[in-house]
Amino acid sequence: MGHSAHQTQSNQALIGIIVALRNCALALLWLGLTPGVMPTAALGAPQPAPGTERLERSWQKLDAELQALDRLLPSEPEPPVGDVLSTPPLPANLIRANQAPSGPIQPADSVASPPLDLPTPQQLQAAGVVSLSLEQALAIAFANSASLQAQREQVAAALASFQAAMGSYWPTISAFAAGGYEGSRTTTTANKPNDNLGFGPQFAPNGLLTPTGPTAGAFYVPDGGSAGVTSGEWGGEGGLQLNYALLDFARTPTVRAARARLEQLRNSYANQLRSLQLQVSEAYYQLQQDEQLVRIYDANLRNDLLILQDSLDLKQAGLVPRLDVLRRRAIAATDEETLIQALADRAVARRQLAVLLNLPANVTPSPSDPIVVQPRWPLDLEASLLAGYRGNPELEAILAARTALAQQSQATAAGLLPKLSLFASGGGSSSQTSLGDFTIGGGGCCGSTVLPLSTTNGWDWSVGLTFTWLLFDAGTTAAQARALARQEAATAQQYAASRNDIRLRIEQAFFNHEASLAKLSSARRGVAAALEAFRDVRLRYLTGLDSELNLSNTQDRLINSLVQRLNATVDVNITYAKLLRELLPVPRDPALPIQPQLQLPSSSQP
Repeated sequence: MGHSAHQTQSNQALIGIIVALRNCALALLWLGLTPGVMPTAALGAPQPAPGTERLERSWQKLDAELQALDRLLPSEPEPPVGDVLSTPPLPANLIRANQAPSGPIQPADSVASPPLDLPTPQQLQAAGVVSLSLEQALAIAFANSASLQAQREQVAAALASFQAAMGSYWPTISAFAAGGYEGSRTTTTANKPNDNLGFGPQFAPNGLLTPTGPTAGAFYVPDGGSAGVTSGEWGGEGGLQLNYALLDFARTPTVRAARARLEQLRNSYANQLRSLQLQVSEAYYQLQQDEQLVRIYDANLRNDLLILQDSLDLKQAGLVPRLDVLRRRAIAATDEETLIQALADRAVARRQLAVLLNLPANVTPSPSDPIVVQPRWPLDLEASLLAGYRGNPELEAILAARTALAQQSQATAAGLLPKLSLFASGGGSSSQTSLGDFTIGGGGCCGSTVLPLSTTNGWDWSVGLTFTWLLFDAGTTAAQARALARQEAATAQQYAASRNDIRLRIEQAFFNHEASLAKLSSARRGVAAALEAFRDVRLRYLTGLDSELNLSNTQDRLINSLVQRLNATVDVNITYAKLLRELLPVPRDPALPIQPQLQLPSSSQP
């Protein structure tokens, strides 16, 4: 990269040397001291004077140096121009980007594309130019701006957070329920008989006498006797639970902090409305200026061609030297470059306005309003400063942020204080158990009561208090509270900086507005005088009473006067828009409608 920059600087220095040498050559041509354009007296002399020979040798040396330097530059991509009146065609893409509007903007053309979409090739190829006024541009920007829409979403999120914080003053009631099925298979085996328990004949192996002989008692279990059963249980439970913070020192500061954050974002939204109006106004005025510059430079180039034709006619009549034609050709080429750059600037300014308005990819805006000078700012500097401070959303947002930090610091510090909460719950449960698929082995066992199908129901409730108090956290909570307090102190300095910035912006815009009005008055007189001077010098040039050099200088002065008047006009409007940005009344609530205002309303004036 360093070698490339060094090479670029060398080329620029080389081109500067060439330009200087060529200027010397043009000066010699103008003086009539070159061999090809010698004065008549010198051509008729039998031998050149010694001074002339030195000039010829200097010219030959200069010509050799120019040719050597020309060989170091890249070759021309196009052959030399044969017809001095011919002009190369403009780039097709540049012409397409500067085409005239097809008509006023339609409602369908102002609908923004979805935020996650990219332009398609068809949309880019079908791009058209539409005209719109500044008031329409502001209305579209307020509706389409992606950054403004994001700010609206942030305000809505802050409102939801505030509503959530307000819910902490109310108890929470929750319902709970559970249900399911559980199945199991169990087998019980006796590892020794139970006839030695002394419980009587019902537990003896031959404790009962029957007509057929003695039999085991009803509860006798032999060694190795077993019983198997499959069980299944359906069950469910449900109830209500209540929790309520009776004593919470962090609750009120948290709610106040959420409200302050909501106010901060609402004021930030209002301040962004002001900034967006200024951005759109500046872009629109800049596009108006670029449109007018194209017209001025186009008229200048057309005038160059007319004067060039006059110079050719006068040269053929022997009234002016060849130098006049060459100079006019160079001037026309330079003015053509200026026009080409003006076209490019206008194309870029159109796209800049389209981006601010968030228009669809196939829509390019063009101003329909004529350039009209805004009136003088109705307030003096002191009244403007006082009105700029009063209710300024930029300052109000900082104050709201400071309040939010203070309340958040209190809420954090309240974490070291005790908390008391009430809880209560109540509910019931029910289950159904079924037993089946009985099996016995080894003589059987376990003759306990078996219920094939049973139901169990129950109810329960509870109520109580919960008391918590953080006794030790190694200073974490206190440090967090101190950090928020420091941030609160920092916002005070931010307020002072913003207050000073607002004053500087108002004073800069006010003084530049006054200067622009004064410059506009001078520029109007300058244009009138330059126009009359150009008419006179052109007539004198056509009649041979004046030189082409004086004509060129007068033409440059006329174009400069026109540009200065245009710049002064646009500066008046831009400085007015900057002053309006600081005093413009705007809504804080995104749900309220926005009415574009191009001038300071009477309600804002004292």
